[in-house]
Amino acid sequence: MGESNYSEDSIRSLDWKEHIRLRPGMYIGKLGDGSAYDDGIYVLLKEIIDNSIDEFVMGGGKSIEITVSDKKVSIRDYGRGIPLGKVIDCVSKINTGGKYDSKAFQKSVGLNGVGTKAVNALSGSFAVQSYRDGRTKRAEFAKGELVNDAKEMETTQRNGTAVTFIPDESIFRHYHYIPEFIENMIWNYVFLNAGLSITFNGTKYYSERGLFDLLTRNTDSEAIRYPIIHLKGEDIEIAMTHGQQYGEEYYSFVNGQHTTQGGTHQAAFREAIVKTIREFYKKEFDASDIRASIVSAISIRVQEPVFESQTKTKLGSQNIAPDGPSVRTFINDFIKKELDNYLHKHPADADALLKRILQSERERKDIAGIKKLANERAKKASLHNKKLRDCKIHFEDSHERKQETTLFITEGDSASGSITKSRDVMTQAVFSLKGKPLNCFGLTKKVVYENEEFNLLQHALNIEDGLDNLRYNNIVIATDADVDGMHIRLLLMTFFLQFFPDLVKAGHVSILQTPLFRVRNRKETIYCYSDEERQRAIQKLGNKPEITRFKGLGEISPTEFELFIGKDIRLDPVILSKEQTIKSLLEYYMGKNTPIRQQHIIQNLRVEVDFIEGEETALISDELVDTTSITT
Repeated sequence: MGESNYSEDSIRSLDWKEHIRLRPGMYIGKLGDGSAYDDGIYVLLKEIIDNSIDEFVMGGGKSIEITVSDKKVSIRDYGRGIPLGKVIDCVSKINTGGKYDSKAFQKSVGLNGVGTKAVNALSGSFAVQSYRDGRTKRAEFAKGELVNDAKEMETTQRNGTAVTFIPDESIFRHYHYIPEFIENMIWNYVFLNAGLSITFNGTKYYSERGLFDLLTRNTDSEAIRYPIIHLKGEDIEIAMTHGQQYGEEYYSFVNGQHTTQGGTHQAAFREAIVKTIREFYKKEFDASDIRASIVSAISIRVQEPVFESQTKTKLGSQNIAPDGPSVRTFINDFIKKELDNYLHKHPADADALLKRILQSERERKDIAGIKKLANERAKKASLHNKKLRDCKIHFEDSHERKQETTLFITEGDSASGSITKSRDVMTQAVFSLKGKPLNCFGLTKKVVYENEEFNLLQHALNIEDGLDNLRYNNIVIATDADVDGMHIRLLLMTFFLQFFPDLVKAGHVSILQTPLFRVRNRKETIYCYSDEERQRAIQKLGNKPEITRFKGLGEISPTEFELFIGKDIRLDPVILSKEQTIKSLLEYYMGKNTPIRQQHIIQNLRVEVDFIEGEETALISDELVDTTSITT
């Protein structure tokens, strides 16, 4: 081999759109297909909405209209409108925007001038139109390239900006928007911006009481131990209560941005709650007893916030402003004064809070002995744990691929064997169940330590003390698509919802979709995930193709399995319906109300007859067993 020539010609500069398209993860995190709430297609939507929210915060426009139909997204605000001469620059030139003038956008969400440009570069088609003082200007792009620069025209439309885009399908493969994720995003926007009205696909979202409304919507009203405490100050708002659930639940925000991974403000909040409560009751309670079962929300506004990534999911700022107090001091001083005052003024609530803390203390001491034994057992097992085939990168690491970290929970040796042989050993781990796990509905957390399988699963995930050290971003239940497989799904979801509901609420739990059929001829193979896809594949291939029905994961060869858990993986997220409490949900599906369930099965049972190459196969289908009926 000859020596490589390294000269001026070897140095290449990428323009803005090339760089974003080459390294999209730097700008929007993981790509995904829309099955996770933090997938890239939602980040694109959020980046555009953030600009409209900033207009509202600055006093420009009180309503935003959002339409998502199939793969097309349209957002119209009624703010001041982009200055017409800068419409193209604002969506196609890095470091161009109005947010560098701190007087105009003191506490803005987007400060880096990249967000809208990233949406433009990563969209198959992108259009922006500004309406300003009776004049309008429109520009259209394709993958960041300007394709239509329309002349300014007169308009009767109200001031504001309209953006329409379709994410590029060559980057976001097989993507789809899940309405529930968008609804949750919109609810958070209106909770944080009292007086703002957002219309999404014809439905209006509005909040008067801010974070108080957020907790009301996300908390089982029958389970809370005392009325929601709602405290507001300049640049800070908190709401908190305690419930009956296990774990801690936090909703944290900075400048209207939902920081799903917390950061300095959330850590300061957790610390300040413990300190204030200890001082109020004059007793050194264990921090875990004070925070057990807490449900809370905190929102702060910071000048020039520093986030740990472009997607702004974790705050890194140490100070409220360049010359202001630290985030920790600011939050601690506010909570020390306001929460202490509240508890003095509301003795009944203070008494209920004390009882909740004492109950947590008793529960912790009650399982202390068995917990110690179980942890020792798990520690020994982890050295030669036959249930866990671990991966090399974990969610708690500061690795660029940490978002991809996945734990597949499988049933039996054959399924786990196929996944183990075909997985990506860097980011994909496998936990193998031995038969059906225990139905833990109605049991106390003691069972997590008494049941060896549950205890090993808890340790594999590292969630015993909360989600701070969660080892995998995606927990994927991979069971057969038969009645037994569906039952195992329900039992696992019962375990997570009963003892680790925050894991589900944070969007970490999904169901793996695997193909039901393989349709192929000598030239092409098509994997089908439904009977409709099978019919389309037969029509496409024609001339009686070979059709194979997969009855279990163990039947799928490792070579084929690699296709279903790689970049084209299909996941059904487990989403909690806001209309149903966890208690009522689990009671219906896993409790002892057999007659009600029996009636439901009788009413919904149907038999489908399927013909595969002359074979008649009866498939019994029942809505109860189909987990999508309880997860969406």
